[in-house]
Amino acid sequence: MVVPTLPISAIICTHNRDRYLGLAIDSLLAQDFADFEIIVVDNASTDSTRQVVEARLKNPKIRYIHEPEIGLSVARNTGARIAHGKILAYLDDDAIASPHWLTTLYNAYLHNPNLAIAGGKVTLIWTDDMTAPDWLSDGLAGNLGAYDLGDSVVNIDRPGLTPRGLNYSIRKTFLNQIGGFDPNLGRVGKNLLSNEELHMTNRALQMGWEVAYIPDAHVAHHVAPERVKRQWFLNRGWWQGISECYREQIAGEAGIGQFRRGGERLIRGLYKSVKFATNPTQRFENLVYSYGQIGYLIKALQGLVFSSRSVKRS
Repeated sequence: MVVPTLPISAIICTHNRDRYLGLAIDSLLAQDFADFEIIVVDNASTDSTRQVVEARLKNPKIRYIHEPEIGLSVARNTGARIAHGKILAYLDDDAIASPHWLTTLYNAYLHNPNLAIAGGKVTLIWTDDMTAPDWLSDGLAGNLGAYDLGDSVVNIDRPGLTPRGLNYSIRKTFLNQIGGFDPNLGRVGKNLLSNEELHMTNRALQMGWEVAYIPDAHVAHHVAPERVKRQWFLNRGWWQGISECYREQIAGEAGIGQFRRGGERLIRGLYKSVKFATNPTQRFENLVYSYGQIGYLIKALQGLVFSSRSVKRS
């Protein structure tokens, strides 16, 4: 059987977000791009996710698949495997895409055959009578998904500037070339493991591909009430440190040098926490950063011990 080919596939990977999922799907149905499909990957949800999708399945653009193995990278690979699009555009289940999102992304790839990854600006949606707390800095707002490199296209030359996963697209040939998203990175259930997009950008740049920020590919992201708490940001920082350690291990950058890097970052974060003691936003941002470096160092130590034991067994 000949598999149909489409210019682009829009993919939503979802886990227990029935509150926002319908809005995300509806924003894709309102796109001004004509020839595309919508794939919803239900990643072992236990809420009414399936019913939310089924209420919209009369639209022939929508496809639904259930993925029982929990993990964002696993779900993304499942969506990619069944997608008919040459370009894969991933939208979070609690985000809303602007009407020109797919058109803007597709045109970027169409005019640059060396483009492997692209994403756009992300703004935040505050609901439930919430407002940004006075301790939330612009840097920490990035943990909620905010991403803004300006109003001009930017060629990403370092992984730290990589597009946010909630507004993320990738050329399918590149994804196949590297074997898909690494399941050792990316959120799994309630843990906040991340850095899968950073890892992908690093690989793309190493292989001579290009990565771009396309501001007009705009997406708005709901801020969930449970995330506007200091403890959530501390947990997020902790997992960010662990994620970076994992990424370095996968990239072959692990070893004794991690203790120097992590130690320097920890000292720098603590110093800035004291330096900005009277500034609530900067003080808390640096505390979160420092807390993450503790997670990084603990994971680096575990990796070193495991590696040492493996060598002794062999």
